[in-house]
Amino acid sequence: MSRRKAVSVVGIGDDGCLGLTSRAMGVITNAQVLVGGERHLEFFPQFHGRRISLKNGIASALDEIVHLAEEQNVCILASGDPLFFGVGGLVIQKIGAEHVEIIPQLSSVQLAFARAGLKWDDAAFISLHGRPLTGFLAKLKRLSKLAVLTDDTNSPTKIAAHMTESGETRWQAWVCESLGAADERVRAFSLQELTVTEDIRPLNVLLLRRDDPGWRRPPTIPFLHEEAFAKRMPKKGLITKREVRLLSLAMLHIKPDSVVWDIGAGSGSVSIEAAWLAPEGRIYAIEVDPEGAEICRDNMRIHAVDNVRVVEGKAPVVLSDLESPHAIFVGGSKGSMEAIIDVALERLHPGGRLVVNTITLENAGEAYQSIRRHRLVPEVTLLQVSRSEPLAHYLRYEALNPIQIFAVTKPEAAEVPA
Repeated sequence: MSRRKAVSVVGIGDDGCLGLTSRAMGVITNAQVLVGGERHLEFFPQFHGRRISLKNGIASALDEIVHLAEEQNVCILASGDPLFFGVGGLVIQKIGAEHVEIIPQLSSVQLAFARAGLKWDDAAFISLHGRPLTGFLAKLKRLSKLAVLTDDTNSPTKIAAHMTESGETRWQAWVCESLGAADERVRAFSLQELTVTEDIRPLNVLLLRRDDPGWRRPPTIPFLHEEAFAKRMPKKGLITKREVRLLSLAMLHIKPDSVVWDIGAGSGSVSIEAAWLAPEGRIYAIEVDPEGAEICRDNMRIHAVDNVRVVEGKAPVVLSDLESPHAIFVGGSKGSMEAIIDVALERLHPGGRLVVNTITLENAGEAYQSIRRHRLVPEVTLLQVSRSEPLAHYLRYEALNPIQIFAVTKPEAAEVPA
């Protein structure tokens, strides 16, 4: 391909040609091939060159576009700013930035904030267009203002219902429809009002701003006391104490997009705090006891985390259908420690972390020997925590059960010891 800008990507709004600059119109006029969705192509009935309609998305047409661009001027029409959740990035990745000219239009998000009269340099952006709603609440934890790109499945009404069901009600919402078009409409709602609003057009942007003056961004490192979970948990012993939880989560090396297994989830406390550390990731809470699994689900709802899936059943049997994780925490084994560690180290991504907590000497010995059979040497920590407790007018220390923590990194294939 020559060094010329063989492909131009022109952003276009709902007002069609009216909103285009003279430069953008010149590029379209000089094109020999015009590519776009049916809605965009209809704005140019006078174009007599070759038309390519992107009925199945641009990915399936990229090879043909590259071939045509060898000898012809190709113009791709895209919504708004082609580099903001648009096709521009995919085109550049396929063809190379040196061969692509991007002519952006105002994005739908810019228009939405302008119409609502809200500053947006402090806003976040989430696209639910063609993406699952799962994990949306986890992302909200640290946000106070955002724009959401929706679709027919994840409509503003459905998003509002998902938020209110988990107690996320202190928000003001704006639904901005058909932005730039003659029938443009912008309406403000409380979140409760939005849950019962049905007359929303499919082309819309949802703006959300917290309506809670007392809200503060949560701490970077979660450190919830057991009482935050135990009030919904009759079996008070089945919870990882917060000091142990903090150290265990640190040893897991969780990243924002990590997939995490929490085996023997108990109350789900580790899963919940892992979900906050990995808002772009997915957490699987594995619990064999049906009552415990239901308690997990209750705690997920209480703490509004929707990127956790509770898996009811005994490990390692129920692990086979789960996606491979980047981190695995084992807080309970029900007598299957060796089998769990075998499967964990097999399924764990190279470079991933396995952390095993044990209370008894027998479990500790089994965990150590199981890891050593894989020719790995774990980092072992004996954690002994004492907390202050009132005694009349004084404070005394009360010791918690000592915990042995085994942590190991799965090596790359070339790094496995001989």
